[in-house]
Amino acid sequence: MSKFSQYLGDPPAIDAKSTIDPIVNHGHQDLVQAVAFNSYGDRCATGSVDGKIRVFNRHKDGKWRVCDSWSAHGGEILELQWLPPTIYPNLLASLGIEGRFKLWAENPSAAPGRRFGVNLMGHGHGGHHGGHLGGHGASTLSSSRRDGVGSGIGLSSLHSSGDSKPTPAFDYRNPKSPIRSFSLKHNDDTRHTYLALLSVDGTLEVLENETPENITEFSRIDRFSVLTQKPARGEETSFRVRFDPNPEVCYTALRAGVPTDALGLVVAAMDTVKVYRTRDTVSASLGVATAAREFYLAAEIPGLSAKGGGDANVNVNSVGHRGLVRDVAWAPGNIRGYDIVATACQDGYVRVFGLSTPAPPPQGQESRGWGVGEMRRHQDGVGGGGRREDGGSGTAASRALASQQGHGQDTHLKSGIRAGLADQSRMGSGTVGDRMRLGGQQQPGQVRHVVTEVARLDSHRTPVWRVGFDDDGQILGSVGDEGKLMCYRQTPDGSWAKSAELAMVKMRMAAP
Repeated sequence: MSKFSQYLGDPPAIDAKSTIDPIVNHGHQDLVQAVAFNSYGDRCATGSVDGKIRVFNRHKDGKWRVCDSWSAHGGEILELQWLPPTIYPNLLASLGIEGRFKLWAENPSAAPGRRFGVNLMGHGHGGHHGGHLGGHGASTLSSSRRDGVGSGIGLSSLHSSGDSKPTPAFDYRNPKSPIRSFSLKHNDDTRHTYLALLSVDGTLEVLENETPENITEFSRIDRFSVLTQKPARGEETSFRVRFDPNPEVCYTALRAGVPTDALGLVVAAMDTVKVYRTRDTVSASLGVATAAREFYLAAEIPGLSAKGGGDANVNVNSVGHRGLVRDVAWAPGNIRGYDIVATACQDGYVRVFGLSTPAPPPQGQESRGWGVGEMRRHQDGVGGGGRREDGGSGTAASRALASQQGHGQDTHLKSGIRAGLADQSRMGSGTVGDRMRLGGQQQPGQVRHVVTEVARLDSHRTPVWRVGFDDDGQILGSVGDEGKLMCYRQTPDGSWAKSAELAMVKMRMAAP
């Protein structure tokens, strides 16, 4: 017993100085508004109300030290997100209150304190980047020189900025309305990076970068409005957009007909939450048909204002938000057979929803569209669209061509002018309105989704501002007005329950 006697006494005293102190003492001159860790958990970026970003690195001794600090925006920083460390060099995205999205590239060869805020070496110019995207599909957003000509600079041309004002590697703003939320997703297999930007007028733009070695050029996949009615002047607004973090679509969704390379988006717009998926389409230009993708409304969780329209059969307490949705999160780990989405609402509740795709009807039975009222009464959820006609087989181009041929549209028989006009009509307001409205005209490739409220958590009893999942989707965390962090876990019966609570406590030290 003498061998283990040292372990039977009181536990050793813990060092009063924690290794997290350098991050707690962040050094900002104002409140910290956004915090983001990278995938490895060894880098942390903090954004302050004063518009500055500070990056901390965790060293081998376990201590966090400042790596770089720079003025990124003219006002408070709303969101920060790291791109995967598999991309070289490391990239950090930020969004400011002025509505500008910026992408910062790190120069690992520079000294600490001058690693971010690089310039682009392009004919002696390192001026304004971005600008305005016009049109659909083939439109491209690229970094430009002051004379407006795209420079097409790659990552190999990045160098440390010698100016006092840092320059982002990519800069974009919506000229009509400021951007209020963004989300980035990188596919390690295809090496494509996707960017979703949500503006205060409800416009959602989704961009794609096909060459990770050149972060200055993005092409638009789709652009549409997530609101049926724009907010009134002076009305409080709330917008949030998040990509599906899973590398592949859920296997039940694949069985229902969702393409393997489909993108998923969850959008919180005011008091309504909407889920979007992509379907394969064909865009014709000058008589040549090319495969493309466009988003459609897969499911909707209406708010209280949307439910007060007079449908007496709708139970308001069954599903829906009674206030502005401040944040939304899509859980990783869809191996469970369905997706999980969580929302943080101003009414003090954290709601957890299950997103599933029911099996398609048997062969020979016609798949019909669902009305909005009927979808709300179906399992207290909402779904929309139809099923795929081709069973999900074949390539994206073949599926899209087959869907158009099924509707009697032979693009090869049209002249170049007629094909261009047909393409514009397909991308016009009529088709966009149909694919962005549940129960509307059924479009080929749309798959019906069903949303079911799994849990409604009221541990905060104050307005909830942030919600998020861990990397495995097993722990759900939320932060409310009272400043407490609540953690929830899924119980064996499928519901969610509170498991931990963290709060900051101020202690007054006694005089010696």
